[in-house]
Amino acid sequence: MPHLAKKLDADINPIIAGQDTLELCSMNGGMDKAEVSLYAYWRFRILFATMFGYATFYLIRLNYSAVIPTLQLEFGHSYYELGMTTSIFCAVYAFGKLINGYICDRSNPRYIMTIGLVGSAIVNLFMGYGESLTFLYVCWAINGWFQSMGWPPVARLLTHWFSSPELATKWAIWNCSQPIGGAITFLASTYLISYFGWQSAFFFPAILSLGVSVLLFNRLRDIPQSLGLPPVEVYKNLVHKDDANEEDHMGTKEILLRVFTNKIVWFVSLANLFLYVVRLGAFTWAPTFMQKMKGSSLIESGYQTAGFEIAGLCGGLLAGWLSDVVFKGRRGPVSCIYMAVLTLALFCFWKAPGGYMWLDTILLFGVGFLIYGPQVLVGVAAAEFASKKAAGTATGLTGAFGYAGGIFGAAGIGKIADIWGWSGGFMFFIASALLGLFFFALTWTQRAKVLEKSA
Repeated sequence: MPHLAKKLDADINPIIAGQDTLELCSMNGGMDKAEVSLYAYWRFRILFATMFGYATFYLIRLNYSAVIPTLQLEFGHSYYELGMTTSIFCAVYAFGKLINGYICDRSNPRYIMTIGLVGSAIVNLFMGYGESLTFLYVCWAINGWFQSMGWPPVARLLTHWFSSPELATKWAIWNCSQPIGGAITFLASTYLISYFGWQSAFFFPAILSLGVSVLLFNRLRDIPQSLGLPPVEVYKNLVHKDDANEEDHMGTKEILLRVFTNKIVWFVSLANLFLYVVRLGAFTWAPTFMQKMKGSSLIESGYQTAGFEIAGLCGGLLAGWLSDVVFKGRRGPVSCIYMAVLTLALFCFWKAPGGYMWLDTILLFGVGFLIYGPQVLVGVAAAEFASKKAAGTATGLTGAFGYAGGIFGAAGIGKIADIWGWSGGFMFFIASALLGLFFFALTWTQRAKVLEKSA
C-alpha cells in the first residue's frame, strides 16, 4: 500500500509533485527514506478518506432539496415556508462552522468528523416522520449543527498534509467529493421518492451514513506530527526540518488574531457570502425551478441537477490547476474570471425559453461549473492567508459568511419567487454574483506567505 500511495502521490498532479519520492528523500532537509514513504501513504489515505466521508455528509444534507416539490404538493406549504427550513439550517450551520472550526484547530479532527456524520444520520431518520413545519424546522436545525462538524476537520487535515504550491490542486481533487455526493443525492432521491415515497429519501441515506461513519473513524488520523512525521513543508522541501515548527505553539489569542484582524480573510469571507447566495439558491431551488418553469419531470430534474454537480466537479478541478500552475498560487484572479462568466451564465439560464430540455441542461451545467471554481478557492485562500494552524477557524469564518448568504439563497429566494416570480429571483442571483466578483477582485495579488518566502 505505501508503494501505491507513493506512486499516486506523485501521479495525481505531476506538474505540482515534480520529483518522485527518492528525489524528495535527498532534498527534504532531514527526512529519511522511510519517512518519505510513510508520508506518501498517509497523504493518499487522508485525502481519499475525507473525500468519501464528506461525500456522505452530502447524502444527508441535499436530500431535503429533492424532497421540496413533493412536500409542497402533499402538504400545501409555500416556497417561503419550505425555503425557511433550509435558511434555518444555514443559520445554525454558519454558527456551528465558526465554533467547530476553532474547536477543530485545537483537537483531533478524526473524532469531530465522525461524531458529526453519526449525529446527522440520526436526525435524518427522524426527518422521515415529519409533516409539520415546526418539526421540519427543528430537525433540520439540529442537522445543521452536526453538518457543521464535517468541513472544519477537512480544512485542518488538507492544510497540514498538503503544502501551498500544491494545495489548490489537491483541494480541488478533494472537492470532487461535494459534486459527487450532490449528484448521487439528487439521482438517488428522485428515484426513491418516485418508487418508495418521500420518507425513503431520508431513511436510506441515513442508514448508509451510519455504516460509513465506522469506516471514516477507522481511516482518519490527525496531522503529520501526531504520527511522528515532520510538517508537510519539510516533505515538500519548502523549509528545513529544523525550521518547520515556528507556528506549533500558537495559542488561542494568536489564532484568533491571525483570522479576525486579517483584512484578506474578511474580503474572502464577504465574497463567499455572495457566492453562496447563488450556490445555496441553486442547491435548494434547482429541482423545483426545473419542474415548475422549465417543464421537466421529477426524474428529469433529478438528472439535470445531478449534472449541475458533475459539471461543478470539472469546474473545481480546473480552478485549482489554474490557480496553482498558471497564476502561481494566486487565488483571486481565477475566482474573478469564474464569477464574471457566472453572471453571464445566470442571465442566459434565466432568459432561455422553457421546453428545451437539452438547452436547459447545458446552461445548468455551466452554472454548476462556474460556481464550484471559486468555492474551491475560498477555502484554500482563507487557510493560506491565516496560516494552517488557524485553518479551521479561518475556513469556519468564511463558511459562516457563506451560509449567511445561503439563508438569502433559500428562504429569501423562496419569498421573492412567491411575490415577484422567478425573474426577481434571478435578478437577485445576478446582483449577488457581481458583488462576489468585486470582493474577489480585492484579493487579486495575494498569495500564501510560504510561497513568497520560497520565491
